Amino acid sequence: MNTTRRAALGAAPALLAAAPSLRAQGSWPDRPIRLVVAFPAGSVTDTLMRHLAEPLGRELGQPVIVDNRPGGNGAIGTESAARAAPDGHTWCVLSTTNGAVNTYTIRRLPYDPLKDFAPIGFIADTAYILVVPAAHPARDLRGLFDLARQRPGQLTYSHGNSSAHIASATMARMAGVQMEAVPYRGGPEALTDVIAGRIDSTFTDYPAGMPQIREGKLRPLAVTTAQGFPLTPDVPPVAAVLPGFDQSAWFGMAVPAATPAPVIARANAAMNKVLASPELAERVGRLGYTPRPTEPEWFREYLRGQIETLGRQAREAGLEQSG
Repeated sequence: MNTTRRAALGAAPALLAAAPSLRAQGSWPDRPIRLVVAFPAGSVTDTLMRHLAEPLGRELGQPVIVDNRPGGNGAIGTESAARAAPDGHTWCVLSTTNGAVNTYTIRRLPYDPLKDFAPIGFIADTAYILVVPAAHPARDLRGLFDLARQRPGQLTYSHGNSSAHIASATMARMAGVQMEAVPYRGGPEALTDVIAGRIDSTFTDYPAGMPQIREGKLRPLAVTTAQGFPLTPDVPPVAAVLPGFDQSAWFGMAVPAATPAPVIARANAAMNKVLASPELAERVGRLGYTPRPTEPEWFREYLRGQIETLGRQAREAGLEQSG
């Protein structure tokens, strides 16, 4: 047997082992991408994905179809994505709630954000805005706290996800006031009852809250980011009254853990190209989102840090564990 033939035969096992990845890299994607959003239509996560899906589909050469699977504070849809075939055709948004806070608040969480998923990359972040009904007696944040002190435990706040829950609970704890938490299936439902005057306050996202503010149905009191927020320069940060308060909502993309590395690399390149485009930045910037292209490992380490930080904040805020 000559040297060339021996070398070829010796390389055969390695080539066979690499074949699935090579095939995936060459033909992927060969059908539409299913993008699992584990929250309701109209939620902050859903709104961002609706803007990302079309240009991402053009870049990949296949449609990207948003699949809303709400329930269990994001756990139901996220678990379904974790158990999907690792062929790169099922993506999942990991956000503040289902990517980090759930690891503390749900005792028997049916997925592990770090072990069951492989990151594609970070997508964007945004702020929440604290709102009350238009006719509410609280004219500003100090007024809300004064009212809460006058009526201990009587004022309510709604939340449609864990990150909004942490924001309200942390704010109340730092202010030394008692407010009653009222959970909802999602952010849109949590906001509806504030507009109707049945709930005193909520932290809502900008796409949902700003139209209602402009129509005079809600009064904005504060924003969660420490330095305020460009879309609402006249609305002060919570930190102006409670120094050190700083919260944001973030979003990243992931696929089932065993997805081939070449597929992840191509997915990351496509997503980053879309996120870096001025057109997308301008379009989602009007809604309060800031796109941030990254590499997969950056998002993995960010996610790891957020699980630790938000778990600590959830404990400090007194959030109860379920499941």
